[in-house]
Amino acid sequence: MDMFCRQCEQTAKGVGCTSLGVCGKTADVAILQDLLLYSLKAIAVYGNLARQLQVKDPDTDLFIMEGLFTTVTNVNFDAEEIEKIILRSYEVKEKIKRDFLGSYKKKYAKDFDGKLPQLVNWIPATNIEGLIDQGRAVGLMQIPNMDADTRSLRELLLLGLKGMAAYADHAFILGKEDEEVSSFFYKGLAALADDKIGSEKLIELIMEFGKVNFKCLELLDKAHNEHFGSPQPTKVSLLIRKGPAIIVSGHDLLDLEQLLEDTKDKGINIYTHGEMLPAHGYPNLKKYKHLAGHFGGAWQEQQKEFDNIPAAILMTTNCIQKPRPSYEDRIFTTGLVAFPGVKHINESGNKKDFRELIDKALKLGGFRQEMPGKEIMTGFGHKAVLGLAGKIIEAVKAGKIRHFFLIGGCDGAKPGRNYYTEFAQKVPPDCVVLTLACGKFRFNKLDFGAIEGIPRLVDCGQCNDAYSAIIIASGLAEAFKCGINDLPLSIILSWYEQKAVCILLTLLSLGVKNIKLGPSLPAFVSPDVLKLLVKEFNISPVTSPDKDLKEALKD
Repeated sequence: MDMFCRQCEQTAKGVGCTSLGVCGKTADVAILQDLLLYSLKAIAVYGNLARQLQVKDPDTDLFIMEGLFTTVTNVNFDAEEIEKIILRSYEVKEKIKRDFLGSYKKKYAKDFDGKLPQLVNWIPATNIEGLIDQGRAVGLMQIPNMDADTRSLRELLLLGLKGMAAYADHAFILGKEDEEVSSFFYKGLAALADDKIGSEKLIELIMEFGKVNFKCLELLDKAHNEHFGSPQPTKVSLLIRKGPAIIVSGHDLLDLEQLLEDTKDKGINIYTHGEMLPAHGYPNLKKYKHLAGHFGGAWQEQQKEFDNIPAAILMTTNCIQKPRPSYEDRIFTTGLVAFPGVKHINESGNKKDFRELIDKALKLGGFRQEMPGKEIMTGFGHKAVLGLAGKIIEAVKAGKIRHFFLIGGCDGAKPGRNYYTEFAQKVPPDCVVLTLACGKFRFNKLDFGAIEGIPRLVDCGQCNDAYSAIIIASGLAEAFKCGINDLPLSIILSWYEQKAVCILLTLLSLGVKNIKLGPSLPAFVSPDVLKLLVKEFNISPVTSPDKDLKEALKD
């Protein structure tokens, strides 16, 4: 095999990518990502020990988050950029090693004589070819004599950590940190540095991780609400205005805010794309009159949607795909996103220089005429929805709302995802659909109407706004004096990458049961681990919309 990666739902043949990633990453990039993860584990071994002595380094905390985030699907496709991060990781490891040893000697007045895993002694090769050779020896399948279940549990924990790193990084950018969250990156990665760790300990760590990730989601929710204001139900136009345009994709609301500020007097219309749709619900973003509306659908449509349009494009975080030649000269990346040959916008003095992006939009001239479009709704954060709790409870008690369906998660290009469109269409008119993340684009342009003034389609926001969905469910359970699993609520999840994994693990750690997962089950979940999930949480794959609806409404 040239590589081995099975971290996303679209992995080749449902088993693993072995020569080229279905996402488009080369074998060299996959191998370098493996090596970066290996190096992060070495940092974590020393960082975990240092934290036990109350030795902390915020720069190392951020490096761990960004290093993990770099390996998330559809973030960084640039081998040379990953090479730089790997070389930097060695410097970070050596620094945290010195910090730990210095503190240890000071406290115990003797040399450290603990037994540490061999990877802490790793030294990077001097060129990219050498790094690739090193990476081949440390990949997912390189630990000898490891049984499938242990490997599966290790992957669950690692992929969860990757997803949490994305959310922690977004919170960090907005000035929010949490010691429990930061510490668990070290604890989790240090555990994975031990090739002998057993299944029982891994399961314990995975359940602990799920609860820590809930705190991370709460942290990001607080960061968003404090900085941008609490989301408000908002109509978003799909109409395209005449004139220069910049389309902003990804997840980073702070990048969008700065771009809106930098373009407010330049005659440029700013459109959201993909997971940036919920930005329209935040008061401190929607106040900008040139935040014109939303363009297109979910991430996997970008190559078709960006093809030959007269607009500049900014990719703020995942998910980027290989740009087509028709727009590769007008797409820009920023933050951790990187693609070979694509112009990258760096940060200077806590501010990004968007001048080249803005100049490109003005030079292109934009859309020549207005193109009509309907309106869709977003902005149903937990504060807004729980503000309607009285009406919702009354409607449920009166029999006007029979059931709630949470239909959300990642979208993707693999066949079978039309299941979610059909399911949403077939939900009976006396039921409410809650949704979040880019999976909503399978049905969010449909007209669901309302029940007693309560919208039947409630868009809670981005994937991280799973926190809102949990808070809404918890609030309703409290009002009805029951547990979440006793609510008239069915959870139908779609997954694609690692952020969906960490959200699933959070739901399980909170005791949420009876989740339907699709469109296919993860390749990294072994048969016996799946049996465990079924036994403990009654998790099951989606089947057909008719069958799954009948099962949900059988009572």
